[in-house]
Amino acid sequence: MAVGPATGETVYEPVPYWARIPHGIWLQEATSVAVDSADRVYVFNRGNMPVLVFDREGHVVDMWGNDTPFTGTELIENPYGTLTPRWRGCRFLHPHAVTVDHEDHLWLVDDIGNKITKTDREGNTLLVLGTGSPSGFQSGEPFNRPTDVAVSPLTGDVFVTDGYGNSRVHRYDARGRHLLSWGAPGSDDGQFSLPHNIALLGDDAVIVCDRENHRVQVFSLDGDFRTSWHAHKAVAVCAGKGADTHVYVAEQGPPPVQHGVPGLGHKVRVHDRDGRRVTSFGAELPGEAPDRFNWPHSVAVDSEGSVYVAEVSYVEVGSKLTPPRELVSLRKWRRVRG
Repeated sequence: MAVGPATGETVYEPVPYWARIPHGIWLQEATSVAVDSADRVYVFNRGNMPVLVFDREGHVVDMWGNDTPFTGTELIENPYGTLTPRWRGCRFLHPHAVTVDHEDHLWLVDDIGNKITKTDREGNTLLVLGTGSPSGFQSGEPFNRPTDVAVSPLTGDVFVTDGYGNSRVHRYDARGRHLLSWGAPGSDDGQFSLPHNIALLGDDAVIVCDRENHRVQVFSLDGDFRTSWHAHKAVAVCAGKGADTHVYVAEQGPPPVQHGVPGLGHKVRVHDRDGRRVTSFGAELPGEAPDRFNWPHSVAVDSEGSVYVAEVSYVEVGSKLTPPRELVSLRKWRRVRG
């Protein structure tokens, strides 16, 4: 099933069963996804092997993050205050986001661990931001459950959304020295209600998913507000690569009181740099079929314009089933035209 605008200018189609995950590997949920310069796809997940690396066809070509992946699970409290299983031996307490920078280094955000770890592609640690202990709730100081990272290819400066227990964006230089922060709780321009995801637009702008304010906001690199546009529970954003100037925004679904109402979230919307909608894909209601989403959480694009979406489908859906079970949480949509 291909999805696109009436003009047919840009069309995507789902790729069923794209991820060929080996028996014995349990994602629990994919959580986040990023793509490097060779179109290798990195999936940061909450299963027994935190980092899985796929080629463009969905074959696993590398994995790391747990030297003892078959030692069972323990319960931890997730950001929503509920108990969820965690595999013993994992290097990360609670995977939340992964970014691949211009040098193909990975930036892995552990929200409960209050740390951001920079690694090479093989998982060797290069830099750590954060002490591991949370700052005061809404103190503005780094970090209280950080959510995502973007890195400037020009300067190496690092931009961090500090979202669950803060309402800030922090900027660091390439060596990890704090330069400045901006934002405050609220719904006015430049304020945030859970800044959840961040990306760079070109060389001079930062775009932030202001999730609970149902919008994205665009800033200068120094935090000066420029513009915003509406997106239903905007949870993830990325910019296209090379000649692709599109902006991809993933939307989560409605609150429980509107469960079953069609057309509310559960989509990826494609915009131009000024916020004008180009197209969108995803069905009107959630589900596990290839053309649907359960609960998007991260989005990435490769050099061919294909889109990868990771979902927190266990936390939001699977854990609430009887009995609880792992659901589909990693999808690919191929751009077939436009």
